[in-house]
Amino acid sequence: MKPISRFPVPKLEDLPVDIRERMLAVQDKAGFIPNVFLTLAHRPDEFRAFFDYHDALMLRESGLSKADKEMIVVATSAANDCQYCVVAHGAILRVYAKNALIADQVAVNYRKADISSRQMVMLEFALTVATRSQDIDDGDYEVLRGHGFSDEDIWDIGAIAAFFALSNRMANLISMRPNDEFYGLGREFD
Repeated sequence: MKPISRFPVPKLEDLPVDIRERMLAVQDKAGFIPNVFLTLAHRPDEFRAFFDYHDALMLRESGLSKADKEMIVVATSAANDCQYCVVAHGAILRVYAKNALIADQVAVNYRKADISSRQMVMLEFALTVATRSQDIDDGDYEVLRGHGFSDEDIWDIGAIAAFFALSNRMANLISMRPNDEFYGLGREFD
């Protein structure tokens, strides 16, 4: 099996206590430690900053649902050719949406996915932020507002797209490999 990173991956027992405790809490909840935690622990200060910002964006109360936020991650990560984030966040999207098909649809071509018109304009804007931010203009905001997004929601969409553009580039830089566990998550619903 290929390594999970091109860079050294510290042993759990060698990590600072706060980082080790965070990883063990995730392991207790998910049943495994996602490789993003293990690989980014190579630089503890950056690990802390990364996950603090991640949590500030992804865990805060918002006009966006948890599934909406993950949908943004999957669509923009697909555009940025980030295997790790498409696979990992695709699994999370399937779980939050309770839909075994949605992540694959969004990753391959969100324009053909079974999503609402509100989600469609959300993803169109997120992709603009992720790939052509210089093209954003007042018209983009008006379209979003016309679909019920507040200015704070628009900030959230843009900030998630921008943050994961960084994440995508780091994952590709270090050749972060998705955990095998992600591939099967959320594939079956009653």
